[in-house]
Parts: sequence; C-alpha cells; structure tokens
Amino acid sequence: MNTIPSSGLRAALLAGALAGLLLPTTPDLSAQERWRTDFTKRTIDLDELISGGPPKDGIPAIDDPKFISTAEANRWLEGREPVAVVSLQGRTHIYPLQVLIWHEIVNDEVGGVPVSVTYCPLCNTMLAFDRRFDGRVLDFGTTGRLRYSDLVMYDRQTESWWQQATGEGIIGEYAGERLTFIPSPILSWAEARRAHPEARVLSRDTGHVRDYGRNPYEGYDRGGPLRWAFPRRADTRLGPMERVAAIEFGRESIAVPFEALALEKVVQAEVGGVELVVFWTPGTASALDAGALAEGRDVGATNVFRAALGGRALEFEAADDGRFRDRETGTLWDMSGRAVQGELAGRQLEAIPHGNHFWFAWAVFKPDTRIVRY
Repeated sequence: MNTIPSSGLRAALLAGALAGLLLPTTPDLSAQERWRTDFTKRTIDLDELISGGPPKDGIPAIDDPKFISTAEANRWLEGREPVAVVSLQGRTHIYPLQVLIWHEIVNDEVGGVPVSVTYCPLCNTMLAFDRRFDGRVLDFGTTGRLRYSDLVMYDRQTESWWQQATGEGIIGEYAGERLTFIPSPILSWAEARRAHPEARVLSRDTGHVRDYGRNPYEGYDRGGPLRWAFPRRADTRLGPMERVAAIEFGRESIAVPFEALALEKVVQAEVGGVELVVFWTPGTASALDAGALAEGRDVGATNVFRAALGGRALEFEAADDGRFRDRETGTLWDMSGRAVQGELAGRQLEAIPHGNHFWFAWAVFKPDTRIVRY
C-alpha cells in the first residue's frame, strides 16, 4: 500500500513553490526519474516547465481501477459532491473527484473503449481522452511537472510528454500530435446517480491510502493561481479563478462564464459553424473550496450538446423544475441531454467535450477564445 499523510500534497506544493525548479535545456533529472524521452523533439521551451513538488509518478495514476454499484457508492458519496461521468457504447463509469483529486489520472476502459480520465486541481481541468493512438493503446502517468499550472502527463509506451489541458504532445516522439477528447462532464453525485442508476462507480479501493473525501487544496479556488506555478499575467477579460464552460469546436474556442450561466441557465452559441447549447444547473459543490469536498460552496454544473436532433435545429430554454425545454416541441430534457418528457422522450442529444476550467488556465492555452455571456 502506498501511504501519504493527508497534508502530503499541500507540503509537496509548498516544496515546489520554495524550490522553483526549472528544467534546463538538458534536463538534469534524478536517478529515480530516468526518462526515455527524446527531449530534442519538442513544441515548447523547456523553461516553461516547473516542478510541482512530487517526482515522476509521485502522484500515482490508477492503472487497475475497481468499480462498485451506485448503491454501494451512495454509502460514502454525498449528493452535492462533484463526479465526472463518461458514457460510451451504452456503458457509464462515474469518477468521484474525491478520488481523482489525489491521483489525477485513471487509465480505464468504458464500453470497450480505452480511456484516460484526468483531473488537474490547480486548473480545475477535468478531461478524458481516448487512449487509442497511432495504432497502440497508451496509458498515462504524471511527470511531476507543471506548465502554466497545468498537469503534464506522459505516456508509458514512448514517454512522450503531453499537456493535459489541450491533449497535445509537447515533448518526445509524439510532440505536435493530439489526443481525442471524450465528453466527461462534472455533475453532482445526485444528478449522475439519477441519470445513470446502472453506472459503475470508481471505488476508493485504489491500492493507495489517501484521505478520500478531504480536499488537500482547501480554499484554493477563493484565492488565485499560485504565483510560482503560473508566473505570468492572466488574461484580464475575466477574473482568473472564474469558472467557465470551455469549449473548442472546429477551429474556434469559446468560454461561457459560470456567472452568466447561473443567471441564464441555458446559453446557446454557434461555435466552429455548429450551434451548441450549454446547460447549467445548481447543486454541485466545488472540489477546491472547503476542507471536505461535500461541504464546498455550490458552483453548479454544466453540460454541452449539439443543439439539433436528427438534422432538426432546436432552441432551448430553462424549465421551472431544473430541467430544460426545447421551444420547437416542448420536450423536457435533463442535464445528461436525455429527453425525459414530451414528443422526443427517450431521445439523446449529442454530447460535446468541454471543461469547467478556471479562466486563467483556459485563456493561457487558448488566447483567441471568444467569451459568450448569453
């Protein structure tokens, strides 16, 4: 069993802050961090990378995930707790952030599709990727490095380094390549359980001892980016820690602030030539606020879909019961994009990959982002 005290990540972050370690042009890595990476192949300057504190795999990915039923998980998950949901080929896996916050990467398979489900607490980037790439199945670990506060992963097959926020290879054999995103919205446990009662839920039986349910980054999202981890000026169009529904479609990127979503509940916008709709509902706790995840303040949850079904364009509005209604048929839809009542009952909207990033983290990688408020 791998054991770390509950204060371990906080101490590691402090260590990184004090050390301020930068990778030189020829990385001076310790014996325990021997890399097979070709550092001459890269798309970034190496001095953009800093140590996050823990070494290579010091934050251990979950490579052999175990799953339990929603009934079993309900014994230790609170209704407001944030969870990530991945649905593929008729199967759904749910990943509690109280587990992801300690491991950052889960290498899994959903409906026969190899996936990596990832979470970077410093950027609030919850993103999932298809692990099938270049004729092989990759699995990922943590490099122990950050770039602009964001997790830098590596694949164990080639030891190429990847930027989690963008899915781009930045160093090594796959520098310049890009992984395929898979929809992985953060919802409340209550909403996820209601929409997917037959889902399998990531167990806390991970082979590691962690203080699951506690937030090692208590108060982080009320402060600001850690200056040692984000040593640059943030885009000032929004507050740096404003949560946004971050969407890239085609060649265009947009960000819809949670502040606007809390007022409107539904925001529809054309992105990359396609009409998309963002749903927002209250009732999901921040994972990065209170000492216990379940006690975090309510920041709400988002999901994003193509605003059409079977070639028919739909326009949505908020309904009084926390669901959503299309104006064309009056059908009611839930947060998972499923029609639950009306003419289109039983139909499913096409989910679009997106994140609930902190603004500073999205804007640094996507500076040309268009902000959509309503």
